[in-house]
Formats: sequence, C-alpha cells, structure tokens
Amino acid sequence: MKIIFNFFILLFLTSCGYQPIYLNKNLKNYEFKEIISNGDLDINKQIIQSALFKEDKLNYSLNKLFIESEYKIEETSKNKKGQIESYISQITIKINIRNNEDIEKSKVFTEEFFYNNKDTKFELIEYQNEIKNNLITKILESIILYMNIQ
Repeated sequence: MKIIFNFFILLFLTSCGYQPIYLNKNLKNYEFKEIISNGDLDINKQIIQSALFKEDKLNYSLNKLFIESEYKIEETSKNKKGQIESYISQITIKINIRNNEDIEKSKVFTEEFFYNNKDTKFELIEYQNEIKNNLITKILESIILYMNIQ
C-alpha cells in the first residue's frame, strides 16, 4: 500500500512540472540599461558581479537598476568593566527597478548575525569580514529567488 502511495506522489510531482527553486541558481540574467549603486562598495560590487545583472547602455528600451546597500556593526552588550561582549552585523540592500521614473519592482533585503567578541582585534576583524561575506551570499540567494519568482 505504501509503495503504491509513493508511486502516485512521484507521478503527480513529475507530471505537474514541479522543479526545486534552487535547482539552478543561474536561471536568468537580467539586463539593464544602467546599474546605479549607492552605499557599501564591496557589497554593491559583489551583487553586480554575481552574474545576475548585466548592463547594456546601448539598449534604451531596458529598465534601470538602483541598488542601495548599508552595512552596520553595532555593539549589543558590554560587561561590568565596559568592555564589549557581543556585536550584531547587519546588511540591508534595497533594489529598485525603474522604467523611466516609474518603479516596476522594489524590495528591501535584510540579513543580520549576532556574535561574541574575539580575543584579539585581528581575529574580530577577520571574523566580521567572514560574516559580511556570508550575509551577502544569503542576500544574493534571496535576490535570485525574488527575481526568478516575480
């Protein structure tokens, strides 16, 4: 009985066109007449170079892409001596796709991560850079998902 049930589930999923969203992350490349970015240069560069967005300045029928990014590191707690014990790193990216002056799509993506202080300043900076890259990767996955669903 269980084998027959599993067979019908498999038959239903394959015949309805089901496909996992993350099966192929390079589903589409989006071309824009112009890509304008403000904010953190590292974040903007990684998003634009992710092979998701391409710029074609000669095609005037394309939309414009506006990317605004912000990266913040804040102290979340201190001990009795006033030394920092924990931080939060937060990345916020706002994407606007405009046709002339009309906004066609607009979305804000935010990721954050809480972590404890490290023994040395060097370890802390290295760890914060690793966290920043991981947060950018998470946001890129969210952007890919958003662009491919919309």
